[in-house]
Amino acid sequence: MNYLELFGTLVGLVYLWLEYRASIYLWLACIIMPAIYLVVYYQAGLYADFGINVYYLIASVYGWIVWSRGRKKHDAQQEEKEIPITRMPFRKYFPLTVVFVLCWVFIAWILIKWTDSSVPWTDSFTTALSVIAMWMLARKYVEQWWAWMIVDWVCCALYIYKELYFTSALYGVYAIVAFFGWRKWLSLMKTGSRTENK
Repeated sequence: MNYLELFGTLVGLVYLWLEYRASIYLWLACIIMPAIYLVVYYQAGLYADFGINVYYLIASVYGWIVWSRGRKKHDAQQEEKEIPITRMPFRKYFPLTVVFVLCWVFIAWILIKWTDSSVPWTDSFTTALSVIAMWMLARKYVEQWWAWMIVDWVCCALYIYKELYFTSALYGVYAIVAFFGWRKWLSLMKTGSRTENK
């Protein structure tokens, strides 16, 4: 049994719960989890997934800063206000699609040329889409859930193939919860409500 993988799975569940609640503390779990999976993915030969976890560490710091700056002191009670959950502006779809395709092809080329990866295109697909999804999460765009759903289902199959069964189960749960997370964030966006962030 890979106890490191199991621990990473448990941290991933905590992360998922915090993301569902739109809690700022999801970024702390998002720092711990990549540190664990750097080892797991390297051992499994999933080099693009290994690389994406370096990005996750950096993006988590960025996400924490963006969400923290979104809090503003206002009125007499000095109440904290978060940046709102919104829809992604239509003008951002094309450049994000271009970035995704370029990342996918570039990462696949690196894996094919420089590694012994047996799944370069699938590994690079989930990695490239994760780059986009992480940025969308940092900006609090509700559509980030759809990007994660695609990543989660593809990863679920990929990790079964690589015999990472705990991780595959985690991503299966991610995919299901992502749907409900999308509905939750839609509700929060429409009502203007904010979840706890303390």
